[in-house]
Amino acid sequence: MFGCRGRMVMDESQWVPEREGTVSSKLLQKAGAAPFVPVGIGGFATVAAYGLYRLKARGKLKLSVHLLHTRIAAQACVVGAITLGATYTMYKDHLPKPAAAGAQK
Repeated sequence: MFGCRGRMVMDESQWVPEREGTVSSKLLQKAGAAPFVPVGIGGFATVAAYGLYRLKARGKLKLSVHLLHTRIAAQACVVGAITLGATYTMYKDHLPKPAAAGAQK
């Protein structure tokens, strides 16, 4: 029998989680593995906060249009961070290292 996100145990009273950690420790692990994740989260939070700040000063712009523009800008930050991360990973993985290229010749 398998516990929820735990190792296989014989009965539920002996359940041991695989890894214990807080949300912040998991975010730090994800940031180490994929450094553009916090950039995307930060960009999203910044655009969303700015959109809320500008909510009162939107003028004659309808609320729905303002929220739509804010959502699109926030999504653009996240998609941009994902694109930069994917480009960086491809660059790092597929371009030969200068020392390795010299050793193969």
